[in-house]
Amino acid sequence: MNATDRTPADLLSSALAADPARPLVTFYDDATGERVELSVATFANWVAKTANYLQGDLAAEPGDRLALLLPAHWQTAVWLLACSSVGVVAEVDGDPAAADLVVAGPDRLDAARACSGERVALALRPLGGRFPQPPEGFADYAVEVPGQGDRFAPFAPVDPAAAALVVGGEELTGAGIVARALADAGAAGLPEAPRVLSGLPYDTWQGLAYGLYAPLATGGSVVLCRHLDRLDAEGAATRESSEKITCKAPAPR
Repeated sequence: MNATDRTPADLLSSALAADPARPLVTFYDDATGERVELSVATFANWVAKTANYLQGDLAAEPGDRLALLLPAHWQTAVWLLACSSVGVVAEVDGDPAAADLVVAGPDRLDAARACSGERVALALRPLGGRFPQPPEGFADYAVEVPGQGDRFAPFAPVDPAAAALVVGGEELTGAGIVARALADAGAAGLPEAPRVLSGLPYDTWQGLAYGLYAPLATGGSVVLCRHLDRLDAEGAATRESSEKITCKAPAPR
């Protein structure tokens, strides 16, 4: 990171300038066999498209609250950085009824209907696939986002001291996310440019730190695994070796 990086979006911009080709997020779903690897450039492109959609089509503004009803997934990471880019507060597992807009996976659509604002649904299918039949009352992310612009500029500057994230009942600013991610990386003894393996859910700060923010802040990358408990010991060891893991997140409790 650079000394001027004060938000997660700043961290991504610095990573893009430094080495756009290196891996940033590698995602496994051990229930389906899916594996997706996104370089810094590819991830940043998804973030730009999503931020343009959020700011443009969804008319979201800095300070708006977005209930994020998604599991630990590469597309969830994209939404977290898109919210940071626009200045929208991402409320992980937030109350849709109290939110300005909601983004939900296929198993959270009923709960998401409580939101009176814009609703976006993600199928979470391999390769970012769309729903076979769009859910009623929702925009399909996979339909709406690919045509968005590849570069993003916020209509208004994002204040690093403004609320940016709510997780586990705790609210953090953009600057607070960056500072805490760096502090946690140091406390955990993460090496320089770590390759972190995480099977933690995204509904706690620890899960977000290991699964996104700490690797991003330290010039590293994350191997994000959903349903990691379905992997036996031999499979887990093979993954650690093949992915060149240098640090593992604690086991989920």
